[in-house]
Amino acid sequence: MRSRFSAFSVGDADYLLRTWHPSTRPERVDLGRGTRWTRLEILETTGGSAIHTEGTVRFRAHYVDHGTPGEMEEHSRFVRHAGAWTYAGAI
Repeated sequence: MRSRFSAFSVGDADYLLRTWHPSTRPERVDLGRGTRWTRLEILETTGGSAIHTEGTVRFRAHYVDHGTPGEMEEHSRFVRHAGAWTYAGAI
């Protein structure tokens, strides 16, 4: 989750697509050029250890969009795919 937030922060759409589960991956990612991601809060996690194949992360991401601060909250599902953790979508 933290690496995906960092990718949003620096505008790395390729990384975001690589770490998105193939069953839910869009063709492209719109990063909103006027949005600057500023802080990530991890609120809750389940699973996700070396022995798990699935996990969830509930987070709050803070941003500034064209000068206006905001935040988004999501409960995300992650699944191991080909040995790597991938984002499967919001719950």
